[in-house]
Amino acid sequence: MMNKIRYIFLVLFQVVVIASFAQMTAPSDPGGDPEGGGDPLGGGGAPIGSGTIILMSLGVAYGARKIYFLNKEEIEE
Repeated sequence: MMNKIRYIFLVLFQVVVIASFAQMTAPSDPGGDPEGGGDPLGGGGAPIGSGTIILMSLGVAYGARKIYFLNKEEIEE
């Protein structure tokens, strides 16, 4: 049982680390015309992280619940 808990926490930790690399950083100043009107981020800037993290954590919680109840049924038999 302890190995499964460690495995769940390891997977959860990896998800958080991967999500932290997905954050976009601000680009350096190009030094051109300040009134240029271009997109300052250069590629959109749609936030990806928050919804993905919520869905992944719910999936992990659902999987952990399923594993817990499967193990509970095996012990009762």
